[in-house]
Amino acid sequence: MRSELIQPTHLARKAVVYIRQSTPAQVVSNQESLRLQYALTQRARELGWREADVDVIDADLGLSGASAVHRHGFKDLTARVSLSEVGLILSVDVTRLARNCTDWYPLLDICGLRNCLIADRDGVYDPGSANGRLLLGLKGTISELELHTLRSRLTAGLLAKAARGDLALTLPVGLTRVSGDLVVKDADVEVQDRLRLVFQSFLRLRTAAKVMRMLNARGLDLPRRDHHGDLRWARATVAAVVTILTNPAYAGAFVYGRRRADAVTSRNGTAMKRLRPMQEWRFVVKDRYPAYIDWATYEKIRSVISDNRAEYMRNKTRGTPRDGELLLHGIVWCARCGHKMFVRYKGGGEYVCNHLRTQQGAPVCQHLRAAAVDRGVAQAFLAALAPAEIEALSQAHRARQQTERALRTAAEQQVERKRYQAALAQRQYDKVDPDNRLVASELERRWEAALIALRTAEEALARQRDQASAMPIGGRLDGNIVALSGRLSQLWHAPTTRDAQRKALLRCLVDKVVLDRGMHDVATARVIWRGGAVSQLTIQRAVGRLEALTRGAEMRERVIALARTDIPDEEIAARLTDEGHRSPSCAERVLPVTVRRIRQQAGPGPRTPRSRWRHASDLLGVQAIARRLNIPTKWLYGQIRTGRLLIDRQPTGAYLFRDTEAVRKRCLAPTFWIRG
Repeated sequence: MRSELIQPTHLARKAVVYIRQSTPAQVVSNQESLRLQYALTQRARELGWREADVDVIDADLGLSGASAVHRHGFKDLTARVSLSEVGLILSVDVTRLARNCTDWYPLLDICGLRNCLIADRDGVYDPGSANGRLLLGLKGTISELELHTLRSRLTAGLLAKAARGDLALTLPVGLTRVSGDLVVKDADVEVQDRLRLVFQSFLRLRTAAKVMRMLNARGLDLPRRDHHGDLRWARATVAAVVTILTNPAYAGAFVYGRRRADAVTSRNGTAMKRLRPMQEWRFVVKDRYPAYIDWATYEKIRSVISDNRAEYMRNKTRGTPRDGELLLHGIVWCARCGHKMFVRYKGGGEYVCNHLRTQQGAPVCQHLRAAAVDRGVAQAFLAALAPAEIEALSQAHRARQQTERALRTAAEQQVERKRYQAALAQRQYDKVDPDNRLVASELERRWEAALIALRTAEEALARQRDQASAMPIGGRLDGNIVALSGRLSQLWHAPTTRDAQRKALLRCLVDKVVLDRGMHDVATARVIWRGGAVSQLTIQRAVGRLEALTRGAEMRERVIALARTDIPDEEIAARLTDEGHRSPSCAERVLPVTVRRIRQQAGPGPRTPRSRWRHASDLLGVQAIARRLNIPTKWLYGQIRTGRLLIDRQPTGAYLFRDTEAVRKRCLAPTFWIRG
């Protein structure tokens, strides 16, 4: 029956039948709904359109109506309406057009503007009229509510299963689901051992990049899953290692809600998903899967990976230990503002707190020279570690032996797998018809590639066995470990020990160090150990002048008092050092030049002679013997420099002559070696 809303202007345009089903499964199974939608072409002819003027848009079959982002058919329909090409839109229900008011109301606006009607099984509506827009708006709102209701029911069921740990999520490589909900470890022993090797190696090396380099250096691949879920072996990458280390399924835990949809969308219009912090995971059901590691080890691995990120602006992590002279890189904090301090190598190593300067433009909070701070912290660390030195070395030796055995087993398993693949390729080649050269050539190429891979794996295993045979046997190595007791300080300062190794060793006990420059020449370092213990260290730092020393005035009076007793500068400096004084520019001792400067600034009074060339009374210097012999000093130095007068030079740098007649005669005829 023809509607009174249909005018000749509508019949002059096209009638478009829009067909959509939400999922590909509905397209295949729900054929009756599809037939009813295609039958709308007959409804269009009954409304007055000719068969040639009826178009069908079915490009959106299998796509949900919740969004119009991927529905090209809906976009084409909207474009044709905006160009005034469509007089009527037919759909079995408005839910076929859109289940989202964001897409539905713009279509109503365009249809009302371009005088296009909308029809479904219940009737024909004019979006340009108040009644038509009201009815269509209510239908669209009900459609959106219906979608929300369906989605809520499905989500409630999904969350209920996730809370019990029964939701069937995609399992990582190494875990397999059999007979329904039962999850077991992969039957391939090589896959299990390779995953255990990754965890053991990370606990020893403590960085994913080092684990990746170790596996690639040994020629050991990692098990992965392809797009079809089948097992494949691929070269290790940092991303693959981190994926294995951070997957809670390997700790036996079922986790749902590790990612959240971000407000920022990707290029294709879908919401990007970001990883949530571990404390924000929605459901965690432990002991749900067979575990490769326990939950405590998993948490430790995640904390180490998080700590390896040098997030200085967030002040939460320390970063990976790297080569560099400054020992406290990444673990030093400012006691004044509470922010992490940076390291600066320009002009000598120092620790600088410039967080407030970079963020707010404020002045630099404080900066300290790193040499004295590193020296004090290292001494405290070695003193704390000395009682457990032998046990620590023994544990390191046992861990290394365990890792070497795991690496050797992994290499043997890889050779066995390559040998099987080569044998399988050979059997496939032997079964092919020789006349079928196209298939035979391809199988021959695969067989040859498998043999090359087998040869490479065997060579890697042979090199590993040679290296193992070259290492000391267990008894000799245990004896060497006992012999190393008390030598940790030597190993710490050995030139073969890299800076990154010292930093990694220090972080085993030290959590962070809090520095305060202080007001004078004494800085404080608060060492916070693992476990919460705190040690307070006093750091003597260099200053620019004597007045900046805490005991500067006391040292000045002491120098002046000792100078009146005709004691040489060197002896005064040594005595003051024993009394606990130091020079402004030297944190360990009092320099003779400091004593001389104080004495000279004291003004007139007793003056002690310069003691640079002090020697026994029976020895003469160059100037003294030149005056005795009435010869130029310059001439005597020239004879020594040209080698005509040979004499031993003293450790102080002076040339000393014995005050004897024989020595004086030889100086006048310099052709002999004179023993000073």
